[in-house]
Amino acid sequence: MQLMLILNAVLAVLAASASTSATQTFANRGTVPAGWDETQVEHEGTISQVTNIVYGTNGGTAIKATQSYDPGYTGRYHSEAHHFQGYHRGDEGFYGFAFRLQEDWQFSPAQSYNLAQFIADFSDTGCDDFMPSSMVWIVGNQLASRVKTNTVCAQVTTEFMNLATVSAGTWHKVEIQANWQNDGTGYYKLWFDGVEVLQEFNIDTTIDDTREFQFRVGLYANGWFDDGGMLGTQPLRQVWYDQIGIGSVFADADPDQWS
Repeated sequence: MQLMLILNAVLAVLAASASTSATQTFANRGTVPAGWDETQVEHEGTISQVTNIVYGTNGGTAIKATQSYDPGYTGRYHSEAHHFQGYHRGDEGFYGFAFRLQEDWQFSPAQSYNLAQFIADFSDTGCDDFMPSSMVWIVGNQLASRVKTNTVCAQVTTEFMNLATVSAGTWHKVEIQANWQNDGTGYYKLWFDGVEVLQEFNIDTTIDDTREFQFRVGLYANGWFDDGGMLGTQPLRQVWYDQIGIGSVFADADPDQWS
């Protein structure tokens, strides 16, 4: 009996230690809809779980998001998975994911395709509905990101363009480190394939509001809506996602440092 009590005490200490050292607050190993708060698929888009194209060499699953252009459709083109706990103003953390464009992805003429975004519902303000703050997207073969600041009724967008060159048919990884502030003390960093390509200190990184922003990954063919039509000759777009993580240290978000 005494041995059992000692063993239970040791296990409790180990469990407490594991709990306090655990810094990853969200982890998805390429599953959908499992592991997400919801999914959003508009018009002829799809989002599914696949096993034939995955990140790394250990098998498993990945998320495949597609969108198809329809010249008679005037709405938006989302195919996304949503995690509701992204950030509040005042938070700081790391966010990461791996993604892969289809092998025959057409980069030219350049049009915008969003890969991930932070977004919150501001429909109660009368100034916007669902407003994205930071986003990660490609224009042509160039990676881009941004921060949105000031207020929802007077939004100021700062874009960071031409951060890295994206290849088709190849897995890439993105990590973001952000300190979400609107008093000039924030920072925003981004890594692409292990290389830091963006580093901004002492800036505003979000708007003057304390509501929670969601974190979403998936294909949003925003250029089709924003430009009023499709550029080029590729109406079917496909992107795969895997190893999506959020936490308080870089390893939590780096697809190569957790399994």
